[in-house]
Amino acid sequence: MKASSIRVLLLTGILYCINLSVVRAQTPTVTLDFTKPGASVSPMLYGLMTEEINHSYDGGLYAELIRNRIFKDNKTNPDGWSLVRTDSASKASIKLVAATQENVPFDERRHAITGALTTCLRLTVEKEGGRIGVANEGFWGIPVKPATTYKASFYMKGSGSFQPPRRPGQPAPANPAPVINDSTPGPVTVSIESNDGKTVYASAIINLDKSIFWKKYELTLTTKADVLPTTNARFVISTDRVGLYYFNLVSLFPPTYNNRPNGNRPDLIKMMTDMKPKFLRFPGGNYLEGPLITDAFPWKTTLGPLENRPGHNGSWGYRASDGMGLLEFLLWCEEIGAEPVLAVYAGYSLNGDHIDAGPLLKPYVDDAIDEIEYVIGDVNTYWGAKRAADGHPAPFKLTYVEIGNEDWFDRTNSYDGRFTQFRNAIETKYPKLKCISTIADAQYPNLKVTSGKKPEVLDEHYYRDSWSMWENASQYDKYDCNGPKIFVGEWATREGAPTTNMNAALGDAAWMTGMERNADLVIMSCYAPLFVNVNTATATAPKAWQWDSDL
Repeated sequence: MKASSIRVLLLTGILYCINLSVVRAQTPTVTLDFTKPGASVSPMLYGLMTEEINHSYDGGLYAELIRNRIFKDNKTNPDGWSLVRTDSASKASIKLVAATQENVPFDERRHAITGALTTCLRLTVEKEGGRIGVANEGFWGIPVKPATTYKASFYMKGSGSFQPPRRPGQPAPANPAPVINDSTPGPVTVSIESNDGKTVYASAIINLDKSIFWKKYELTLTTKADVLPTTNARFVISTDRVGLYYFNLVSLFPPTYNNRPNGNRPDLIKMMTDMKPKFLRFPGGNYLEGPLITDAFPWKTTLGPLENRPGHNGSWGYRASDGMGLLEFLLWCEEIGAEPVLAVYAGYSLNGDHIDAGPLLKPYVDDAIDEIEYVIGDVNTYWGAKRAADGHPAPFKLTYVEIGNEDWFDRTNSYDGRFTQFRNAIETKYPKLKCISTIADAQYPNLKVTSGKKPEVLDEHYYRDSWSMWENASQYDKYDCNGPKIFVGEWATREGAPTTNMNAALGDAAWMTGMERNADLVIMSCYAPLFVNVNTATATAPKAWQWDSDL
């Protein structure tokens, strides 16, 4: 090594030691002046935001373990389902039967159970041999735990084929059901087992009736105390006899929070409860709007028995079961001690279509009024009575109603009229409610709401990297304190996947100091997205998440 290089190293070491000594000699002090308090922090500053993204509900908080339980996720293929056949000499197949298809034979159009349950799965066993059945893979596996009781239920019937008489000259059906001997009545095995079928974790037997009519079967499956936890498991319904077997609304629930039917996962509810959120913003988010106008969150068809819930096309690439319906959202709020912040659909869809203010928008305004009545109406109102019939006579607490979601994407400037029409109708019937506008002046100064009085609350959304969060920590210091209050309805430092990293946490912390310092202006905030299912892609299912950097 050259002498000059040695001198540089020595000098660097000396300077390091000197600086270290100076740092050690310093005595940091923090001075607190309690005579000059800052802004009073809003009691509702921190809450939670939720929507069906990343399988947050189906395959997440909503405890249902069966994927594609009413066979509507894919019109041509029974996603999540497969044929079980232990003897290669047997002959069997599975097929979707959609009662609404025009080319389906008459005998198969009889298979609808309700207006929601119009597609079923048919197992055709033409030659017996070993065990034959249908298996559901769940949401990236069925989670098995020791000493756990699962509640299973499904609609099933077994029959031979039924070929209706044809008029002279009438052609044969294009897709006839097989003609086989009917020996379907008898024992049917229901089990939770390993994916290869070699290990049975829990099983039970039902006795299938001989009938052309649907029957709902309910049973429990209990694992033994020495079972090792695993997710490499499947749910199976199997037989050993020839015949036609039909299935619909197949369900499997583990224990839920407070054992509520159609309930939530206890571990996630406890986690949220420990966070002490003041509110829950639902149902979204993009999930509120849907890709098309017809895909908006259909709250009315999410009420009542699961038999009446057809599900709908979600906003993040997969169909929503709607097991997490409007009432379930409200019960979720009760379970975690949070107040609902209800978002109502305001006539704008993610593909850019919108409904102009005026007569065309009125049905959507009326629908929002109905929805609010379901939440807070007394039992003497139409929708309040519906809520009572659903098991919750007492009205829920509601202070804020958000009109739409991220309507700044609507470049036609139609939100001005739409917001005003919704607001006028809501405040006329419910003057104590506060309406939140989804267009914030600071974010989009050219998209201001100008009709009538200014909104009381504006919803702002910010997704930034950590550096931008640090840079903008003082953003709200510059706002007019006499203007509308701010609801930061979605915010996050987007670094790390599928959950965030330490750098993102520092960005979040910096941003939170700005909100707290201006908590007389910023009255509510919630990070988004809340949940993410972290399962990666398999041979039969894509990866579980659509959005990186989740709470």
